[in-house]
Amino acid sequence: MKRKRTSVDKADHALRVVLVTLDNHVSGAWSRAAVALSKQVPALSVSAHAATEWDRDPVALDETLAAIAEGEIVIVTMLFLESHIEAVRGALADRREACDAMICCMSAPEIMRLTRMGRFRMDTEATGALALLKRLRGGGDKTGRSAGAQQMTMLRRLPRLLRFIPGTAQDVRAYFLTLQYWLAGSETNLRRMIAFLINRYASDAHAGVRDALTYEPPLEYPDTGLYHRCLPDRITDDPKLLCNASKKAVTGAVGVLLMRSYALSGNSAHYDAVIESLEARGLRVIPAFASGLDARPAVKAFFMEKGEPIVDAVVSLTGFSLVGGPAYNDTDAAQEMLGALDVPYLAVQGLEFQSLQDWESSPMGLMPVEATMMVAIPELDGATGSMVFGGRSELSAGEKFDMQPAPERIDRLADRVARLVALRHKPLAERRVAIVLFNFPPNSGAAGTAAHLSVFESLFNTLSAMRIPTRNCVTRF
Repeated sequence: MKRKRTSVDKADHALRVVLVTLDNHVSGAWSRAAVALSKQVPALSVSAHAATEWDRDPVALDETLAAIAEGEIVIVTMLFLESHIEAVRGALADRREACDAMICCMSAPEIMRLTRMGRFRMDTEATGALALLKRLRGGGDKTGRSAGAQQMTMLRRLPRLLRFIPGTAQDVRAYFLTLQYWLAGSETNLRRMIAFLINRYASDAHAGVRDALTYEPPLEYPDTGLYHRCLPDRITDDPKLLCNASKKAVTGAVGVLLMRSYALSGNSAHYDAVIESLEARGLRVIPAFASGLDARPAVKAFFMEKGEPIVDAVVSLTGFSLVGGPAYNDTDAAQEMLGALDVPYLAVQGLEFQSLQDWESSPMGLMPVEATMMVAIPELDGATGSMVFGGRSELSAGEKFDMQPAPERIDRLADRVARLVALRHKPLAERRVAIVLFNFPPNSGAAGTAAHLSVFESLFNTLSAMRIPTRNCVTRF
């Protein structure tokens, strides 16, 4: 991402707030928040820098390093790839003691340890109030809540618990509040987050800016909820409020998994296009999200009733595995959830690491990191139907880095899902199954060969399990 700096006053004494993060998904909301604050306080410079740009644009990395070197408030999120870490770790370490505050969250340990907010340093031993940070690492509790739900509850409670404890605890509280602002990253919350950090940590050299800004607590949104552009606030946790925008008689239901951060930041044009395309084919669409990177709460809350599915297919637009996200995945947990759901599950990709134009012109297509995170890891869960449905576009008429739909590909996706739903409602005896066997090199007796596997015995057992008489099957090579 090219450096985006919003400031009315370019003087040397401007207070500089720098965001370094993985991608551009909050860039639109961040930019709008920066513009609003700069109108209040001209002597403020706010910039955002995306790690996904560094490989393809060396100038973007140079601008990031220069911004870090000048930043008074430096915020770092979602850096976990080794190449991204190594690109900026030295610059962050060099700036750490000189800046007013450095806030590192949801990143690799070597980045997290660079956090310094007043008396709170992440590289010190976690004792006393600091030990509360470890509470966010736990698994699910005895009530069956996911680790993500448990962590979000703890995240909201800790600032209240720490409010009246003096000393370092107040800076620990500020760290957790920053996480709350960020994880509910609407334009309003990002604006409040910037104002909060400046108000608390800006030095006396920027007293004018610091004293001119007031802040409010983070707005709270549902951790697990539904999204639709027809909703008054676009987000709800009440299924009764979800409108049915299908223009045809409803022929089935589709659960669509979204990223909460995209919905909150207003960066959702690619989601809207998928939802509308599915609805245009007579499908009832249930677009759901969960906080964190564990989609199971959304699946259980909105795609199932009394342990049974109420949808005919699930489409994930998140680009990540069902449980875990980009840095890791819990395949066993995902497979258990999908087994209980027992409907077709498709995982499709919105491009963040490159633009749609770069992808279309590239002989490689998906970059290795995209193929790994967005295709290979979800396939370990059991996902199928990999395809690009949207991404950042250099031709966008709006916010440059907001996500845009790829209409032709979305139409293909919607057609595919509609056929899967129709197939699910078709009587078993009317369904046709195609089985593809390995046959290379051709004409060399290679049909059905596989190292250490009994292909034809497995085929027979599969057909028997499907209760399809083998005499009615036609085999072609």
